[in-house]
Amino acid sequence: MKITAIKPYIVFVESRGRNQMLVKVETDEGIYGWGESGLSVREFAVEGAVKHYTDFLIGRDPFQIGRHWQEMYRSQYFEGGRVLTAAISAIDIALYDIKGKALGVPVYELLGGKQRDSIPCFATVSITGGSPHFDDFLANVQLLIDKGWPCIRVGMAATNPDYGPDIFEPRESIAITAEAMNAVRAAVGLGPVLGVEFHHRLSVAEAASFCQRMPSGTLDFLEEPIRDETPEAYEVLRKMTDVPFAIGEEFASKWQFLPYIERGITNFARIDVCNVGGITESMKVAGWAEAHYIDLMPHNPLGPICAAATVHVGAAAANFAWMEVRLSPTEKLGAYEHELFPVQIVADGSSLPVPSTPGLGVDVNEELAASLTYRPSEPPHLRRRDGSVQNW
Repeated sequence: MKITAIKPYIVFVESRGRNQMLVKVETDEGIYGWGESGLSVREFAVEGAVKHYTDFLIGRDPFQIGRHWQEMYRSQYFEGGRVLTAAISAIDIALYDIKGKALGVPVYELLGGKQRDSIPCFATVSITGGSPHFDDFLANVQLLIDKGWPCIRVGMAATNPDYGPDIFEPRESIAITAEAMNAVRAAVGLGPVLGVEFHHRLSVAEAASFCQRMPSGTLDFLEEPIRDETPEAYEVLRKMTDVPFAIGEEFASKWQFLPYIERGITNFARIDVCNVGGITESMKVAGWAEAHYIDLMPHNPLGPICAAATVHVGAAAANFAWMEVRLSPTEKLGAYEHELFPVQIVADGSSLPVPSTPGLGVDVNEELAASLTYRPSEPPHLRRRDGSVQNW
């Protein structure tokens, strides 16, 4: 079997309100695989990298997945980086899909077999309403608990809407968010798992101040409070709070995970299968994390290809907490389009079943994908009220 074509598709998905970067790998035996890149809003850069890799992968044996990974990563002198590993991820996932289909087995059988029959997921809820009541927010959290969601992530509070949607003031947000978390923990008790995501918008001092505004035990995890480029900054923050950290969704290789795992900085590994280097690299991070008693908590905000790849990694890994899905009753994104993705893994309440079909268990309407062309899309360019740039 030989690779005959690698086709990138930048597809605007209406229900997500964003573009998704899909990649199809075809072979001379008619077996094909689908992959997905996770580098949202920079899809043209990833498309270019995929085309570079296509130049030397055509004619290769698709079964040699590990070898191809090494060649894509190491053969351009300037190794790594999020653009390149996002492209590698998409191709790597598609190659696993091909191999599973060719052998007639689900992808997790290529990774050692499944260790669980379903993948537990977490839901996301936003803080709505203001202090001191948070009525809608508390009702949404209770709704998720009533529907059996084992873990709930809270998105940080927005700041004063009078200043407009593109203004974010960290100190205002942490005050509202801390008060809301105190209120929800008092309302739901100690049982539910509760965490907060700050989307790396805080400084070390701001993150510490946020944690110190709540009694110990209020939060089960704090996700990405500060940027990840400087592990030493996280080590300083680690000394200032006892809240477990969930870090890693931005990491583009096992090497970026190295200090966070080896130095005990993170407590949950937020791998993104579509950015870290695909299934090949995800399983290496999983084993490394297992040796340090760290569970996976995968980042998965994209489409059903990313979800399926993450399900197979989660099925095969021993150390697993919860997988992110954006399909909960408290979000407005809706189900993944069945017309575009006619074969996909369908959620069963708060979990995703592990499929038994060969490959990933997902397929794409390629003709429709080709018609859903790129639309200009840019995340919010946030500012503080003084005009300075703020992280999104």
